[in-house]
Amino acid sequence: MSDPTFWNNQTAAQALVGELKHLKNVALPLKEAIASSEDLEGLLEMAKEEPSMKEEIAVEIRRLEKIADEIELQSLLSGPHDNCDAILSIHARDGGVDANDWADMVLRMYAAWASKHDYKIELLDRQDNEQAGITQATIAVRGPMAYGYLKGEEGMHRLVRISPFNAEGKRQTSFAAVDVSPELDDSIEIDIQDKDIREDTYRSSGAGGQHVNKTDSAVRLTHLPTGTVVACQAERSQHKNRATAYKMLKARLARLEEAKREAEQAEKYKNKARVGFGSQIRNYFLHPDQRVKDARTGFQMGSFHSVMDGEIQGFLDAYLRWSVQEDAKLAEE
Repeated sequence: MSDPTFWNNQTAAQALVGELKHLKNVALPLKEAIASSEDLEGLLEMAKEEPSMKEEIAVEIRRLEKIADEIELQSLLSGPHDNCDAILSIHARDGGVDANDWADMVLRMYAAWASKHDYKIELLDRQDNEQAGITQATIAVRGPMAYGYLKGEEGMHRLVRISPFNAEGKRQTSFAAVDVSPELDDSIEIDIQDKDIREDTYRSSGAGGQHVNKTDSAVRLTHLPTGTVVACQAERSQHKNRATAYKMLKARLARLEEAKREAEQAEKYKNKARVGFGSQIRNYFLHPDQRVKDARTGFQMGSFHSVMDGEIQGFLDAYLRWSVQEDAKLAEE
């Protein structure tokens, strides 16, 4: 990085900066833990002569346990694409206008989490609903281990609340589906044949400047063998949108391959796969009480609004630990 030509290639430079940040996130806490454990040994020796130091030692032990717990979590991020950035899509499902509004709330929740953890966000595609909320949206979340943390969010998110769109004030259940794929760089090969792609162009919608609804700059790609559809309208240039759409398609196909391997592994142990499209993974309640509970891990929070403000790290960490336990159970069976 000290090379004068380092920033000549912005893409490669940013990738290396991200890699360095990830390595520091692992190495520095480990270095601190090792040094602190050595200091603790000295404190234990001193405590033999100074019993009053026991409380200080107890505080230090709790601090070290917290550091060790964080290091253990880092070690769980060891999947083939965990160190990649993430492409996250949210789709409104059953629930009418409430589902559109709920999908928009879920999108803001992930944006808030990313902001709290210094991740960068890029809006790749957004389809607004005429009445409220969104039909679907896709964002890129870029930062250390973004995909590793977010991969467990894939599935169906269910909201129960008194509908703000129902004049009678009835309780409504709404669903939003979340898809998460790793954003792969050019060093990873995914074979995509031109004959397998159908490309459609259309006019961009929503905020975006004078070009909106005037040029067919938005691009939609359909991968015919798998039925996978991606779209991008983030740029004014159709060429740039096409390049981003191909990157999104590459990421989605890589995720499908990963899901296929998971299913094959689960079948090997005569069990169904942990991860599947359409699986309900989390319940969000605003009525009759406020709470959010993960259907897989059992982790829950009593503040719905805190979760909507991006406080979801507890759910992400709980999933990482749960997935390791599930893998161990499958192996035993």
